[in-house]
Amino acid sequence: MSKTTEGAEHPTTGHAAEVFLAFLKLGLTSFGGPIAHLGYFRDELVTRRRWLDDRAYGDLVALCQFLPGPASSQVGFALGMMRAGWLGALAAFVAFTLPSALVLLVFAMGAASIAGPVGTGALNGLKIVAVAIIAQAVWGMARNLCPDRERATIAVAAVAVLAFVPGPFGMVGAIFLGAMAGLVLGRGAGMPASGNVQMPVSRKVALSALVVFLALLVVLPMLAGQGQAFAVIDSFYRAGALVFGGGHVVLPLLQAEIVAPGWVSPDEFLAGYGAAQAVPGPLFTFAAYLGAVLGPEPNGIAGAALALAAVFAPGFLLLVGVLPFWDRFRTMARAQSLMQGANAAVVGILGAALYSPVFTSAIGDLRDFTLALVCFVALMVWKAPPWAVVIIAALGGVGLAFMGQRP
Repeated sequence: MSKTTEGAEHPTTGHAAEVFLAFLKLGLTSFGGPIAHLGYFRDELVTRRRWLDDRAYGDLVALCQFLPGPASSQVGFALGMMRAGWLGALAAFVAFTLPSALVLLVFAMGAASIAGPVGTGALNGLKIVAVAIIAQAVWGMARNLCPDRERATIAVAAVAVLAFVPGPFGMVGAIFLGAMAGLVLGRGAGMPASGNVQMPVSRKVALSALVVFLALLVVLPMLAGQGQAFAVIDSFYRAGALVFGGGHVVLPLLQAEIVAPGWVSPDEFLAGYGAAQAVPGPLFTFAAYLGAVLGPEPNGIAGAALALAAVFAPGFLLLVGVLPFWDRFRTMARAQSLMQGANAAVVGILGAALYSPVFTSAIGDLRDFTLALVCFVALMVWKAPPWAVVIIAALGGVGLAFMGQRP
């Protein structure tokens, strides 16, 4: 038996059904993005259910924020594994992801039939609110990840790279150059080993997961020409593998992979992203919407399932691959320096996406810009929850449509 920080005993194992029900509740109620999700997890699983103590939870969060991928989903996956093994990990992922994925799938299936000033105005409002939400994300990430002039310069350099080399190759190059710059700066400091995070993952399984992760990065692009299904899996997998710094970073990655080749229109993309802010659960379920509205097949339910599996897979493979080595890895100052530089570059990548495609696609004139500013102030100054701001934007878009802003 182990102890919580309050001293109460709790069992170290549970059942997959228990995990599923706990995470289904979280999947239905966890609004507000990854940072808010981590707070919900702590309240439910550390404070109330006492599945683990605060120290172990803090170490687990530190690991998942260090790795690429959706941090809150990775934490949930690991918590499910700690509680009920591999079945518990699967139960946590499905229960936390399914509610928002289903809502976005339904929205995707019905979006094409929306017409009239109410429907088109609401969709336009969803595009406009994306401007405010991404601006808030850029501002918050810049304060946290670019606190000095050197890392701010890395972020600006990443924008410059994308200005001349747009698309996935530019993003990969910007992250690589940022990581190298971080290594040269050497600002990272190793953290002490803790031993608090214990998982049923052997080194053999971990190494196998890392091999699979790397193999898919290499093999999937080769298979992309063999059929559209492979191309979809390749695009979503690569986007999921490069998400450093937070869930919002998936937007420019998916835009480069999905919108640039013409599979999804810019308007559909931004409307879905705006809708994703109004649902609980992980932002990565935006992939379900995109998979459903893809122009070429597979789309619909099949496309949504493929997209979801592909975008989440790399983050989970990396998590499993690093778990047995985390205590050693966290002591390496160079690893921390690499990540500092990469995260600074990610701020630049998201900032570039704020301009194009988000701002250029959503803002048509000063009235659109005014609605975007209203949403931004509601988020930043009034601290309104994202789902409420999405409703404000949708209503504002309808109002603009009735005033003749949209035909």
